[in-house]
Amino acid sequence: MVSGQILDESRAPLEGASIVIGGVEHRTDTEGKFTVEGHPPDAPLLVKRPGYAKVTVQPTPAAIEVVMKPQTIKAAYLTYFGIGHKEIRGRVLELAARTELNAVVIDVKGDRGWIVYRTEVPEALAVGAQGPGTLKNFDELMADLKARGIYTIGRIVTFKDNILANARPDLAIIDTRTGKPWIDNEKLAWVDPFREEVWKYNVAIAREAAGKGFDEIQFDYVRFPTDGRLGMAKYSAPNNKVTRLPAIAGFLGRARRELGPLGVYVAADVFGYTAFNENDTDIGQRIEELAPHLDYFCPMVYPSGYHVGIPGYRNPVQHPYEIVHESVRLIRQRSASQKVRVRPWLQDFKDYAFDKRIFGVTEIRAQIKGADDAGAVGWMLWNPRNDYTAGALRQKEASGKK
Repeated sequence: MVSGQILDESRAPLEGASIVIGGVEHRTDTEGKFTVEGHPPDAPLLVKRPGYAKVTVQPTPAAIEVVMKPQTIKAAYLTYFGIGHKEIRGRVLELAARTELNAVVIDVKGDRGWIVYRTEVPEALAVGAQGPGTLKNFDELMADLKARGIYTIGRIVTFKDNILANARPDLAIIDTRTGKPWIDNEKLAWVDPFREEVWKYNVAIAREAAGKGFDEIQFDYVRFPTDGRLGMAKYSAPNNKVTRLPAIAGFLGRARRELGPLGVYVAADVFGYTAFNENDTDIGQRIEELAPHLDYFCPMVYPSGYHVGIPGYRNPVQHPYEIVHESVRLIRQRSASQKVRVRPWLQDFKDYAFDKRIFGVTEIRAQIKGADDAGAVGWMLWNPRNDYTAGALRQKEASGKK
């Protein structure tokens, strides 16, 4: 038997912290205490709670006390091809070495359904998910990131999956006009979020990514499609406001149950407007239903994406601070009964929807301040070309981060 107590830096008990031992996840009680019996002898305990750095301790006969330190993640995104490009990857790692950046988001399964390393998931191999950018030295790359102290987030594009949909049309959303997989405006096919075989496929890929050493698994496109001929899309179940939410929440619930005991955090990318909308935004995303299954909400609070603005701010690109602040504040408010924390995606790319303005140092710093002031635990920068605005980032010395 092993027992103990988990505290924060002020020595207040941390309720709901996870204790992972022997591949099983346990939770602390209201006093931050836990007792585990029947675990493998000498198996280490991994302690985790969203917003804190993970801690690994050895079991002892006496009660264990663990004091957890807050962890603020500041990440840049590396695309499926970007992570394998020595120059692009090097540029981002150089930023992490000299600025406040301390994390990277890496495409494990990118927007087309290709997996970035040599996968051993049988279903993925069967459908041809081993893509043209496969990294043979991925394990060495991960070891290098660990050695640099970089927190690693594995992004898995979930229901937009051109590879799986075309190889397995029985799992795809079907176009009623052609009887073939339905495609969005990018001419990419999607799989059916109602099909549990699709859930299993993505969870299997996520489990493999956890085994590769990722600190966190982030599910993107964990929703129903929003563009393309939506009226021609046929699903295996009726697609309406009653059925969508249980499909998305059901998938994330399964993912959290299976991935939690592997020691990783679980995150989901959600539309920025989910902060404001009481319905499921017609995509199966509603804060209250998803919150119990997540460690991190990652809202995409790009001002350019708020096509009708938000209350009080009709032109969002003129108000990056307010857009980010309100979005984060509302998601925190709506998920306050859960342990989930909020870490938004910020815009580091040119506006495409309003006046085509460049998002530079001023706009990015405004977004970062908005996130910080609203209580986010960090942020992530998105640029589809992996070309980040270095001037917006504080230097390591100035930020006080090693």
